[in-house]
Amino acid sequence: MTASSCIRVFADTAHIEQCQQRLSAVAPELAALATVLSLAGNEVRLKMLFLLAQEQQLCVCDLADVLQMNVSAISQHLRKLKDGGVIQARKVGQTVFYSLTPAQLPLVQSLLAASSLAETIPAP
Repeated sequence: MTASSCIRVFADTAHIEQCQQRLSAVAPELAALATVLSLAGNEVRLKMLFLLAQEQQLCVCDLADVLQMNVSAISQHLRKLKDGGVIQARKVGQTVFYSLTPAQLPLVQSLLAASSLAETIPAP
């Protein structure tokens, strides 16, 4: 049998409709989760999320120094995370500080806590 074939005698249409309704009800949350997972799938961005979860906020220069990367490369990753709604920026004088958005903070902390990194993530 190929992966695309399905042999069933009776399709439970009520169950199928129920599943479709449940998916529709959580569609925005699933889309947000997919965005975070997609962005966190890059090792550099995952490291940045880890650092922001630990430190609450960091500037571009801090991230560049810690990750031993140039500011331009860090800025590109930050832009992707910001465009994805995972982080936010706050300007103080000429310095821009980045932090996890309040809406995404619990999700990122949960993702990191599900790994062996759990002991290193501060409680919310």
